[in-house]
Amino acid sequence: MGISEIMAKMISFSEGNIHDVNHFLKVWAYAKTIGELEQLDSETQLTLEVAAITHDIACPLCRAKYGNTNGKYQEIEGAPLVRQFLSDTGLSSAQVERIAYLVGHHHTYTDIEGLDYQILVEADYIVNAEEHPYPAENIRNFQGKVFRTPSGAALLQAIYGL
Repeated sequence: MGISEIMAKMISFSEGNIHDVNHFLKVWAYAKTIGELEQLDSETQLTLEVAAITHDIACPLCRAKYGNTNGKYQEIEGAPLVRQFLSDTGLSSAQVERIAYLVGHHHTYTDIEGLDYQILVEADYIVNAEEHPYPAENIRNFQGKVFRTPSGAALLQAIYGL
């Protein structure tokens, strides 16, 4: 199963929640762009893109179970959900485990290991800053503390005029 099929499967999984669909599409677009600009190898790029598509897979469950989509709840609930969701996609068990790790840590901004993880965090932040209008000072602060890829930082600066 390729990216387009996984994308279609995730759209169906979102059960008509247009915000959720638009969010993961935007995160995927930024992650894909940053990954390509950073010249990731093809397997890491695939892992990154699938993680971007599925990174908020736990949001519907979190809304029902906790009444909100707090990042820590998403991390707790997301990893097992994504393993099940990807079980029939033809991805290797190592790829699924890495994606589950990324989904289970995408709101953890310390000890980031791997460009796929770094780029997922950056892409998600770029989108969240727009969706929740973060103040410019918060964006500059987060950029200084968390952004590490030249491409992600350049996009953030171009989008938010930093």
